[in-house]
Amino acid sequence: MKKLAITLSIGAASLLSAGGALMVPTAAHAQPGVYVEVPPPPPRSERVPPPRRGYVWAPGHYEWRGGRHVWVRGSYVRARPGYAYRPPEWRERDGRWEYRRGQWDRDGDGVPNRHDRRPNNPNRS
Repeated sequence: MKKLAITLSIGAASLLSAGGALMVPTAAHAQPGVYVEVPPPPPRSERVPPPRRGYVWAPGHYEWRGGRHVWVRGSYVRARPGYAYRPPEWRERDGRWEYRRGQWDRDGDGVPNRHDRRPNNPNRS
């Protein structure tokens, strides 16, 4: 009986791991470099609420989920002193659309700090 229980546990674990391997992360949580051939629809008009001290408005945007563009409403995100917020964006590249998620940038050069060799260069434009 113990042998059967172990077999079932291993089988269940393999099913769970297989299901996890098949799951595709949403564009919001995926690494930069989500490419699709379908252009995003025009941005929707949103009413921006009054400013909130210590927060930055992150505008609404489209994300790629389940094989289609899905609108994500704008929201306030906690400000990070010394950083500039870059909202998510779609860019056309070689006939395909690339999604870049929102990010914080220390020196305002558009390069995420984790990929920036000189993240605090004040002379960079």
